[in-house]
Amino acid sequence: MRRECYVHAAVIKYLGSKRTLLPVIAGVVERFEGATSVLDLFSGTSRVGHTLKQAGYRVIANDHNAYAATLARCYVQADREDVAADAERLLGEFARLPGRAGYFTETFCRQSRFIHPRNGERIDAIRDAIAAKGLDPELESVVLVSLMEAADRVDSTCGVQMAYLKHWAARARNDLQLRMPAVLPRARHGKGQATQLDVFAALERFEADIVYLDPPYNQHSYLNNYHVWETLICWDRPEVYGIACKRTDCRTRKSPFNRKSTFFPTLERMIREVRGKVLLLSLSNEGYATRASIEPLLRSRGEVSVLSSEYPRYVGAKIGIYNPAGEKVGQVSHVRNVEYVYVVRTPAAPELERGGESPRDRACAERNG
Repeated sequence: MRRECYVHAAVIKYLGSKRTLLPVIAGVVERFEGATSVLDLFSGTSRVGHTLKQAGYRVIANDHNAYAATLARCYVQADREDVAADAERLLGEFARLPGRAGYFTETFCRQSRFIHPRNGERIDAIRDAIAAKGLDPELESVVLVSLMEAADRVDSTCGVQMAYLKHWAARARNDLQLRMPAVLPRARHGKGQATQLDVFAALERFEADIVYLDPPYNQHSYLNNYHVWETLICWDRPEVYGIACKRTDCRTRKSPFNRKSTFFPTLERMIREVRGKVLLLSLSNEGYATRASIEPLLRSRGEVSVLSSEYPRYVGAKIGIYNPAGEKVGQVSHVRNVEYVYVVRTPAAPELERGGESPRDRACAERNG
């Protein structure tokens, strides 16, 4: 497969996004030439699943948050030949709707300032229209992702929804524009699947040749960071609290991966129960885990190798630490981090391997001579 030819999904700004790590992950996967299926247990924005679907793999993508499961249904499960024509028609129809203020405008544009009210009114009108259509889940996911990505392009944050900017970002005054998401044709190894399950329920249900694990690794909750998108997708008009107008279930929907006391027992159980011939575990040095603590755990499943890459931290890490009044109160300790990809070859992995170099490596060698 040729990664330089990939069409990447133009997905939302996301803390922990694997956009810069995609070449590393794809490079590892392609070395196992007999593999046809990949299970992504913490799919997030579905960048990884979208890339591997484009490479031909049957991808199963899971995430317990509704916004992430919707992204996966659009970018992994839905196939372009099935949804594109209807999605384009609907997006044209929705784009012509006049704005009408509702829950979203009041909550996220007036009580808080995530989106300019003019765009909030259009989001309210479009989201109500989508709900009224009663669409097939795959088609609905495509138009919902279009709306979420359109809202993301005109938000007024630093990339997370724990807070919003003191003054409107320049992009916040741009007009909301719906675009067709980069939905792919069906992969040659079979139709993908998106689920919204607890990780252990997903582990019980699914197995694959290659399993990609990208769990939360510190105290930061993805639901807290992207609660606006969760509400936009669920459209359940929840009660909210605080300056950021978070959903009240942000207080109760907690992941054991977000607590230091439960992180390692949960990770150990996941590694023990996962069913795959090759396991890929992605973790950062900003979390609870260190290489010294992770590698012995993984060796219980097979031979372990480690790839590391250094990247800039998210944009909020570059502007300092501020209190709720907008006053700078501290300096960020570092602006770069290290991402580790642990590769575990279980005893079943050799049946996927055919030679020591990837097809891309061989092609390059042949071109060079």
